[in-house]
Parts: sequence; C-alpha cells; structure tokens
Amino acid sequence: MYKNKKITLFSHILVWLVLFSMPYLLSYGQEQDLNRVIAHFWIPIAFYAIIFYANYFVWIDKYLFSNKTVHFIIINLIVIASFIILKEVLKDYYFNETFRITPKKEGVGPPIKMFLYIQMLSYMAPLLFSIAIKTTKRWVQTEAERKEAANVKLKSELQHLHYQLQPHFFFNSLNNIYAMVDISPDQAKTSIHSLSKLMRYMLYETNVELISLSKEIDFMKKYIDLMKLRVSDKTVVNYNFPQQETSIKVAPLLFISLIENAFKHGVSASKSSTIDINISTQDKTVLFTIENDDFPKKSDDKSGSGIGLVNIKKRLELLYLNKNSFSTIVKDNRFIAKLEIETN
Repeated sequence: MYKNKKITLFSHILVWLVLFSMPYLLSYGQEQDLNRVIAHFWIPIAFYAIIFYANYFVWIDKYLFSNKTVHFIIINLIVIASFIILKEVLKDYYFNETFRITPKKEGVGPPIKMFLYIQMLSYMAPLLFSIAIKTTKRWVQTEAERKEAANVKLKSELQHLHYQLQPHFFFNSLNNIYAMVDISPDQAKTSIHSLSKLMRYMLYETNVELISLSKEIDFMKKYIDLMKLRVSDKTVVNYNFPQQETSIKVAPLLFISLIENAFKHGVSASKSSTIDINISTQDKTVLFTIENDDFPKKSDDKSGSGIGLVNIKKRLELLYLNKNSFSTIVKDNRFIAKLEIETN
C-alpha cells in the first residue's frame, strides 16, 4: 500500500513537471514579461489541471472504464475546444493580445491548422497522462486483488488439508489404542494419555504457516513412542534426528503421515520388521527418509482412510512448489519414501 502511494505521488510529480514546462517550450523565444507569462503559462496550467483532475477523479471511471468511450471523447473534445477559445478570449480581454491568425504567406507566421494542432496537442497531454496513471493504478489494484484472492484460496485449501489430517491422525491412533484394550489395558491407558498430549499439540500449536523443525521432531518422537507401545518385540524402530536446535522452520505435520504409513503397512504380528526414520539438514534444506517392510493391507481391512500420502502431495504442491522432491518406491519388499524440501 505504501509503495503504491509512492508510485502515485511520483507519477503526479512527473506529470506536473512536464505540464509546467510545456507552455515555456511552446512560447520559447518570445518575450517573457509578466502579462505574457500569465497568458502563456499560468492560464494554460490552470486549464491543464482541470482537464487532468476532472478525468482522473470523475470522467475516466464514469465513462472510459464503463465502456462509454464515445461519451468520454466527446466531453473531452468539448472541454478542450472551450479552453482553447477561452484562453484566447482572456488573452485578448485582459492582456491586450488580440487573437488573430496571420494569413498564410511565404515566410510569414504559422498556418491556422498548425496553430490548432499545437493547441490541441498541448491540451491532450494532461488527458493522456491522466489516462495512463489511472489505468496503471487500476491494473496495480486489480493485480493486488487477484493475488489476494489467490492467497485466500491457498490458505483455505491448506486449512482444509490441515483439518483433514487431524481426524485422519486421530482415527488411526484410536484404532491402534482399541487393539490394545483387551490385550493390555494399562498400555491402553498410557496410550490415551500420550495421545491427548499429541492432540493438544496438533490443535493448539500447529495453526501456523511454519513451525520450528525442533518442535516437529519432538512431536514425531512422542508419536513413535506411542506407536511402539502397540507393536511386538519383533518390530524394531530406529530413528536418527538432528540433536541440535536449528533455525529451520517447516510446515507443521508434514512428515507425520509417512510415519503413520510405516506403522500401518510396515508392521506384522507374526513376522520381524524394521522401521528406519532419518532426518538430515544442510543449510536450509531438509531431507526426510523412511524405510519399512512392506506388508500390504488386506482387502477387508478398513482401518484408516488412505488419505495420508495424497494429503502430503497436495500440501507440497501448495507450500513448496518447485522446492520439493518426493518419491516412494518398493524395493526388495521394503517401502522407501524420500522427501526433500527447501525452506526459506
């Protein structure tokens, strides 16, 4: 907003520098006494100002931008013609400069057509300047509104994805706790308590565009500890996260769906399995990798809703467009996901 005001002010100053110089340029070489300065300088400037600001504040919006171009042209032609006549009348009446056009003779004075062309041109200048400035201002405003609308849409989509992730996370966690109730009621109670802490974080600390990577890592550690309560000794979970605090900030809850996915599809009740989770940073780049055994869900398994990976891809498109690399492959019965993002 402040920048736009500076541009507008600069445009007006530039316009009036040009307009103030025009009467002097048009009367260059003529005697510059007080009466002549008033007649050839101040009167035209006053008329220029009227034309400029009448168009700038009223006629451009009312006629030109309302597709009434013919009305706009006619009004300005009438006003310009009236000012040309009025200027000559004032010169004649107050400054004893009788309006007369010398007949065309070889080497004597300009012809009447050239005189009128020059007069019309001088009065067209403020009109054209007002159109140029007003059109530019309108374009800047339209562009700002377009960007604001796009920004609102972006925030709305991100908010939708964020709210979509929370019940998805909650649903999966409750399914895991439900499986513990009959087997280990004490562990189920502990899990519910841990889940309440995680939900508090999700509800009250992630309603921001960016959050420190350290907080996200702490959240992931608590989630991993919660999930380890429900897996057997046959499942080994290894993770390696940066130990030191960093100034890096990331979108909240960006990696948790991949960890959920690993515990959902990488754990078996009867077979040994390993989940390896790693986060590394270099300058402003964050690399997240996760590997787990691949145990596809059975067709009759309705746990979860399968939106985790889709959610990640959509959020990456909105938040880290051209600043991310995300890939998933299955190799030697191991599911491998790599996510690299460039933070600001």
